[in-house]
Amino acid sequence: MTLFTTTNDVKGISPDAISTLITLPVERQSVAAQVATVIPTNATRTHIPLVTADPSAAWVAEGAEITASDPTLDDVIVTPAKIAGLTIITNELAADTSPAAAGIVGDGLSRDIARKIDAAFFGTNGGGAVQPEGLEDVAGVADVDAGSAWANLDPFAEALSNAEGLGLMVDSFVANPADALILATLKESTTSQRPLLTPDPTQPSKRLLQGVPLFVSSAVTAGTVWGIPKVRAILVRRNDVDLAVDRSAYFTSDRTAIRATMRVSFAFPHAAAIQKIALSA
Repeated sequence: MTLFTTTNDVKGISPDAISTLITLPVERQSVAAQVATVIPTNATRTHIPLVTADPSAAWVAEGAEITASDPTLDDVIVTPAKIAGLTIITNELAADTSPAAAGIVGDGLSRDIARKIDAAFFGTNGGGAVQPEGLEDVAGVADVDAGSAWANLDPFAEALSNAEGLGLMVDSFVANPADALILATLKESTTSQRPLLTPDPTQPSKRLLQGVPLFVSSAVTAGTVWGIPKVRAILVRRNDVDLAVDRSAYFTSDRTAIRATMRVSFAFPHAAAIQKIALSA
């Protein structure tokens, strides 16, 4: 992590505070960072191993030679792209060394960066060259038809079964807030007020869908719920989070510009493991 400043009298933000102000809040607020495997790296490019065929095993007699076999290996190359946030504050606030002042600066930047990361992860880059490809760009995901309306939890049981058929587990479901509300209000039957979703005893504010944690993000397209095995969804983050403080650009208004940049990208090395539970048009 690096800190660049054009003046030496701006207090309240130090290099040691960058992780606290930006990196950790982003990873807490970003749903993508919670449901994917986060790989921090210093490399410009990261190679994610991809096994396209397993080595072969066979029954052999005691003392007999074991036939060697090799896995078929490939890799996914991930190049983290830059996401940046900019905020303008007064020099009085910039000079304030209180934790509250630093928190105001960090909260705004981290929230916006987290929103952009989620929008990219659960959406599409539209064929652009700057933003990384998201789940909507991945070809070959498992499509689960949920019918014309959310009526029961059967589609999610199907998604779990699909993943289990590949030797994997769905670690999380992620839904749009509108869909999460509908699912949360589904009842066991017309004569019962007991909801189909069950609470997590260890975290009362969390909900479980077929025993799997349900996350909510407005970045998910309404009518779609993603089932994600964590080991098959990778978020690569460059370690060099940069926070730049500059008073020169807004000299005449006595304000300070604070810019935060992160470099992140995604990889989905096993598309068939990703479950897309969607309502029909």
